[in-house]
Amino acid sequence: MSFLAYPYHLGGDGRTAQAAAEDHLRQMIEQLLFTRPGERVNRPDFGCGLLDTVFAPNSAEAAAALQLTISSSVQRWLGDLISVQVVDVTAKEGTLTVQLSYTVTATGTPAAAGWTFPGSP
Repeated sequence: MSFLAYPYHLGGDGRTAQAAAEDHLRQMIEQLLFTRPGERVNRPDFGCGLLDTVFAPNSAEAAAALQLTISSSVQRWLGDLISVQVVDVTAKEGTLTVQLSYTVTATGTPAAAGWTFPGSP
């Protein structure tokens, strides 16, 4: 089964690009993490607002709060598709790192994803 790729773009054949199931799941996680709450018209509570932290002060406390926000958002919006094992958010030397380990519910396959952002010291 294939899904529409995110972000939307055309493939090499000139048609809408497709994504495999595991890629689509990672793309859904990225959409959730990088969407600001209030950004979607009919779902104003969708999103984590991870991009808002890029220019915010970087501290261990902010990382802990973001870790809780990510965990609860992923559980709420993607809880039927994945089971979150670990959410690790670290703030170190002006860099914010997010690591997400999860299990795909349909297949039982473990997976992980990570993002690193330069931030304010």
